[in-house]
Amino acid sequence: MIALDLDFLSGFAFFLVLLAIVLAAARLLLGPSVPDRVVAADVLGVITTAGLVWLASLLENAIYLDIALVYGALAFVGVVAVARALESSKSDRGQGE
Repeated sequence: MIALDLDFLSGFAFFLVLLAIVLAAARLLLGPSVPDRVVAADVLGVITTAGLVWLASLLENAIYLDIALVYGALAFVGVVAVARALESSKSDRGQGE
């Protein structure tokens, strides 16, 4: 009985993660502004990192944890770099006027 409940909860959580991926991808493609798209890319990076951690747990292989750590760090650095570039271009436009 308990295993059935855990299977249901696991499937429900998987469905919610898929829904989050679809919504973030829609925001990435249809976002009204560039910052919206950057946030959507960050959300997809976080979901991917969580998926790698889940995969490590499922397959009982610690190498996926290392991959998730590196991927998460690279995703963070990428989002920070894009945010700084957007901020820089925004301040450059303000000085030119």
